[in-house]
Amino acid sequence: MEKSIALFGTSADPPTIGHKKILEELSKIYAFTISYVSNNPQKKHTEDISIRSHLLKTLIDDLDNPKILFNQKISSQWAIESIKKCKEIYKFNNLDFVIGSDLIKDIFYWKNFDKIILEVSFFIILREGYPVESNTLKMLETYRVKFKISNIKTPNISSSKFRLNFNCSNLPSSLIDIVKNNNLYESIKLVE
Repeated sequence: MEKSIALFGTSADPPTIGHKKILEELSKIYAFTISYVSNNPQKKHTEDISIRSHLLKTLIDDLDNPKILFNQKISSQWAIESIKKCKEIYKFNNLDFVIGSDLIKDIFYWKNFDKIILEVSFFIILREGYPVESNTLKMLETYRVKFKISNIKTPNISSSKFRLNFNCSNLPSSLIDIVKNNNLYESIKLVE
């Protein structure tokens, strides 16, 4: 049987303890987890992608887990492009595309959705307050989308919650000094 690989793209604006927990748990399930930062075309990002990718790379380096790889070269705002790049670089065909339950209903509107569902299975991470609705499950089945719903328990924190509260305890310890010393996300704090 071919090794299963998790592809975890995230806007990571900034990476939180939730991202850290997801990466740690994915490494227990998959042969490899490949992560990168992307610009979500549906979101307005606070910090530039170069800063966010530096933060995620720092987090992954700090985890020091050979099963978790950071590769910004596969980043694209379009999932299909990241999937293609990942398959070209790593020569793996058995990819699970990791997605939060808050975003799963959006995949039906993604660019090249019809091609994406032929290339990957979706690994859905449940997020508090975002259950996978029955109509979404019906659509997944109607379109014959391959998916699994994870039982990974994540902290009830998100990048957007961090930006609202600027509570550094929601950041991985390896990122706190970087965020503070570079005044990242400070403009949000000053608006309050």
